[in-house]
Amino acid sequence: MKKHFLIIAIFSLIGGSSLFAQGLKIGYVDSQVILTQYSAAIKAQGDLDALTNLWSSKLDSMTLAYQQQLTNYQKQANTMPQDQQVQAQQTLVQMEQQILDFRRQKFSQPDGEIYKKQEEIFSPVKDKIYAAIEKVAKEEGMKFVFDKSGDILLLYADAAFDITFKVLDQLKRGK
Repeated sequence: MKKHFLIIAIFSLIGGSSLFAQGLKIGYVDSQVILTQYSAAIKAQGDLDALTNLWSSKLDSMTLAYQQQLTNYQKQANTMPQDQQVQAQQTLVQMEQQILDFRRQKFSQPDGEIYKKQEEIFSPVKDKIYAAIEKVAKEEGMKFVFDKSGDILLLYADAAFDITFKVLDQLKRGK
């Protein structure tokens, strides 16, 4: 329902019925199909998955070492002198902090390295996909191209139909 309303609203804003009478061509793509079938996208996803798996393995080994250290401490805490207990507790706190820091550094949104790497790895792929969409749209005489996977996204629009600055002007004037 939301998708249909969005499409209707867009065409209402640009004078839908007169444009259809002029033979307005609209297309769509399924970006999920493109991403699963385009070799550069498959390779990029494989590279990202490999990096994610590497960092996840490192995190798992850090967590396992922490859990082993904690188990050893719990078994020996009653027989340890006070200064050794304090030392062991400090070591555990440091290990736990290292795990949290590593997780935050690698996986936190939006600043984690994985998201930066995703942008770095996928940026050239996205550029190629968008260039191909634009080329096909122009060859086919399409004025608009939407993405049907997920929410509707406008991927290409003929600049003659861009009303962004008219809308901003209207908003700034308060009308």
